[in-house]
Amino acid sequence: MAEDSEDPREVDWHPRKARRLLGHAAAEQQMRQAFASGKLHHAWLISGPKGIGKATLAYRFAGFALAGGDAAAEGLGIDPNSRTGHWLASRSHPDLFVLERRWDSKTKKLKSELAVDDARLLSEFFGLTAGSGGWRVAIIDAADDLNNASGNALLKLIEEPPPNCLLLLVCNQPGRLLPTIRSRCMRIDLQPLSQNETMEILTGLPLEEPPEREALDIAVKLSGGSPGRGLELLNSAGAKSFAAFLHAGRLNAASLVEFGNRFGSRASTADDFEVFFSLLEGWIGAQARKAGLAGGGVGWAEAHAAIGHSIRQTNALNLDRRQTVINALSLINEAMKTA
Repeated sequence: MAEDSEDPREVDWHPRKARRLLGHAAAEQQMRQAFASGKLHHAWLISGPKGIGKATLAYRFAGFALAGGDAAAEGLGIDPNSRTGHWLASRSHPDLFVLERRWDSKTKKLKSELAVDDARLLSEFFGLTAGSGGWRVAIIDAADDLNNASGNALLKLIEEPPPNCLLLLVCNQPGRLLPTIRSRCMRIDLQPLSQNETMEILTGLPLEEPPEREALDIAVKLSGGSPGRGLELLNSAGAKSFAAFLHAGRLNAASLVEFGNRFGSRASTADDFEVFFSLLEGWIGAQARKAGLAGGGVGWAEAHAAIGHSIRQTNALNLDRRQTVINALSLINEAMKTA
């Protein structure tokens, strides 16, 4: 369980604190009806692309069950000011166990997987009597992180569940799970959100620095319907370099070198490079379309093609990222001259 204040997952918009869930009303209704039937299956596999709301759905279903099915007329939302709501938000509900990779305060990194000792804690948890006399719920986030040993430990619990046990497995890639786990779970497959839904979620987050609208638009388009991916785009060093580029306008020789140096240091990662060029290519494409509607755009289109080719070469041959950035921004400078 992630309780360390340094854990990067501990943010104001953590799924357990979400007041609503966009785009998955049908899944919420399916879960609500299953609970109301009185024959609730004890293990659910919530699958779909990363960052689309699977964990949020799991926490909402957990809260709904722990509140005894007391929610709004539709969906799974409970009163956030209720005792259950407060306990969930503060990670202190006695009948909820969250199994996730541990945060190592020494290395300042998350553990690489869910170990068997972590999974065995579930059995200990379910061996206790429910503090409120109702359900005991566990969220496994994400089940992709299970190794063979911890997966088998979880399987044993799924095969021999105690009374009033509810297991919610959040999973980005179900194919990585043991087939026997998949076959014993009630499965719900969530789909990516629309661009409007993704935009609504990102603009509603309490970010310290509101993103530039242009960067936000591009991040939404590149997110693939995943607000989580959109947030990664906005928060990365690559996204910050892109925002600096938008403010800089046409670059002189010194500025070109300065931008290149952002990607030549040891602190710069391949992800930063990928994010920067994902945003940059999206922006160039938008410039080309706008210029094309005005009867031009040849320079932008040529720059877009040349930069795309350069990125593929750099990634395939592990070429100098610094020089690739300088060359790309030089091509953009030339395209601006003909715009």
